[in-house]
Amino acid sequence: MSENPSGGVRPRTLAEKVWDDHVVVRGKGEGDAREPDLVYIDLHLIHEVTSPQAFDGLRLAGRGLRRPDLTIATEDHNVPTDIAGGAIDLIRDPVSRTQISTLRRNCEEFGVRLHPMGDVDQGIVHVVGPQLGLTQPGMTVVCGDSHTSTHGAFGSIAMGIGTSEVEHVMATQTLSLRPFKTMAVTVTGELQPGVTSKDLILAVIAQIGTGGGQGHIIEYRGEAVEKLSMEARMTMCNMSIEAGARAGMVAPDATTYAYLKGRPHAPQGADWDAAVEYWDSLRTDDDAVFDTEVVIDGSALTPFVTWGTNPGQGAPLGSAVPHPESFGDDSARIAAENALEYMDLEAGTPLREVGVDVVFVGSCTNGRIEDLRAVAEVLEGRSVADGVRMLVVPGSMRVRLQAEEEGLDAVLTAAGAEWRQPGCSMCLGMNPDTLSPGQRCASTSNRNFEGRQGKGGRTHLVSPAVAAATAVVGRLAAPADLEPVKGA
Repeated sequence: MSENPSGGVRPRTLAEKVWDDHVVVRGKGEGDAREPDLVYIDLHLIHEVTSPQAFDGLRLAGRGLRRPDLTIATEDHNVPTDIAGGAIDLIRDPVSRTQISTLRRNCEEFGVRLHPMGDVDQGIVHVVGPQLGLTQPGMTVVCGDSHTSTHGAFGSIAMGIGTSEVEHVMATQTLSLRPFKTMAVTVTGELQPGVTSKDLILAVIAQIGTGGGQGHIIEYRGEAVEKLSMEARMTMCNMSIEAGARAGMVAPDATTYAYLKGRPHAPQGADWDAAVEYWDSLRTDDDAVFDTEVVIDGSALTPFVTWGTNPGQGAPLGSAVPHPESFGDDSARIAAENALEYMDLEAGTPLREVGVDVVFVGSCTNGRIEDLRAVAEVLEGRSVADGVRMLVVPGSMRVRLQAEEEGLDAVLTAAGAEWRQPGCSMCLGMNPDTLSPGQRCASTSNRNFEGRQGKGGRTHLVSPAVAAATAVVGRLAAPADLEPVKGA
């Protein structure tokens, strides 16, 4: 990534610096004819869904795991969230039970550290890695899950990989990859009160499209990004894949270091000081050139929701369902027509008039303690609307325990929400938490594809605060729409 035709080393972006530090063998050639680089992988995260075939491949080849110390597993996609403990016979769905039991056998055979249901460090893989301090700046992180991009919030190159690539990393701790293009998304100004990083990333995807980042690693920059918490940055990087990007990144800074310091796997003492010195060097050079640049006025953003069947079909909450005729090209117009038909929406309907049946808070996008605090703040002294079911699913067991220590669970259950065990839950239809055909859901997850949350289910992507307000009103709403709590 760093060659300069004039000789020497040219100014580099954050992504280029991390990439260059991990190249084992650089591919020959130039441009489209260039061979892939062989890239070293620092951290490999696995779960029960995409790992079985990879373990079978190792077994058939008579290979062991190259670096079990750099591999960690947890159970998340298939786990039921309505039962506590790790007893596998409590899992009612036979497919889920088989996938989880297979993961346990594979991890035992190959020496992989596993956090199973009931373990204090079990949870969604993209929540567990950061909270343990395993995810650090300057790393390469992979997982057989597209939302591995979450970890890029720490200044790492983090990406989802396919099953054959999972096996390759298991066997060699490397991947063969062509360098990606670089994109800068610069967010100027400050986000207004009530506007979150979820609103920001939905606005970015709406602007550049679900294919706008294709072939790129996005670096999020600017004043608004620098002021985000680590959890908010993770939310933003999590959905980079929804913009078509291979990964999303934020340069490490004091906010990053404050989050990491003291975590179980973070460096300590002199090693910490040396690590921070290296991490500081990763920031994009002043004269570095990105292949693509996008600028967004953060101060102009308002709460955002999706109305269609992909994350790019979104609009400000204060607007209306768009008319298909308003889209410039035929493919976008047809996509909008199909989306409105599936979502059972009429063009021109104010989004605040769209009623919901279910509200889901959770997922690797918005299942962290900061998200649950935002929901509890809205729900305190209020009640979930009649006829609305609300599920709140912490992203990990540690998030659940912290929420209970802070009394958030009491606020949530008093309002009428269901307080669940950690897991991927209603983000996707791979466990018992699914929508029924025709049900409409306001969801803090990352995808609103047809049937994503259950066959025939209709999904509107929202922030945690909007989800909570929607649960109270029974229609898409923001906290600012609510009457003040009496006596507050």
